[in-house]
Amino acid sequence: MDAIRTSLDIKEYPDTEVQKNRVLTLEEWQEKWVERKITFHQEQGHQLLKKYLDTFLKGESGLRVFFPLCGKAVEMKWFADRGHSVVGVEISELGIREFFMEQNLTYSEEPITEIPGAKVFKSSLGNISLYCCSLFDLPRANIGKFDRIWDRGALVAINPGDRKRYADIMLSLMRKGVQYLLSVLSYDPTKHGGPPFYVSDAEIEKLFGSVCSHQCLEKVDVFEERHRSWGIDHLVEKLYLLTEK
Repeated sequence: MDAIRTSLDIKEYPDTEVQKNRVLTLEEWQEKWVERKITFHQEQGHQLLKKYLDTFLKGESGLRVFFPLCGKAVEMKWFADRGHSVVGVEISELGIREFFMEQNLTYSEEPITEIPGAKVFKSSLGNISLYCCSLFDLPRANIGKFDRIWDRGALVAINPGDRKRYADIMLSLMRKGVQYLLSVLSYDPTKHGGPPFYVSDAEIEKLFGSVCSHQCLEKVDVFEERHRSWGIDHLVEKLYLLTEK
């Protein structure tokens, strides 16, 4: 028990300077899908989201929910099944097609005129729209604003040098009264270059603090034996709720 408590109370490491120059290209992310290096995908969905879903939704209906870097997240179906409208963005067309196939959803696809080479995939019911393009190109498609944002595997995947641009896009997509649920990972960034990248509490404040208050809902030890290959010996997931100030 002491070992677990110690791991959950780990110190905040000095900002992410050690990882700041680490860069993955969009092509490298697409290659991960082709090579099936997608251990970030959770087939059963995210358990902390499930636990805090009612807190997140606040009993409201007909919400617009945004999934940055959505992959084939099963949680998109959770929200759609509850009557909400889901919009996601993902660079891998393979990941998007797999989502619709694995969830047994029929869909259509069409080009996005504002973004050359990009496509949008829409479920037949029209309640799930997944944009296949770079997140940084997405604002050109004018996708509107959102009541909820579920950010798991997005902020931690963005190259550290792009975080300010990323946060600015997220802030621009927020409707009044937004609830932004953010999952980040804590480990010793001097031992693993990322991704996923280390994101400190101070970084969250720096990126979103001008507009949002943030509260840590829970910390969970998510270390698995496979993480030893990263050179680390602990990994803690932190779930934050960001709300308008």
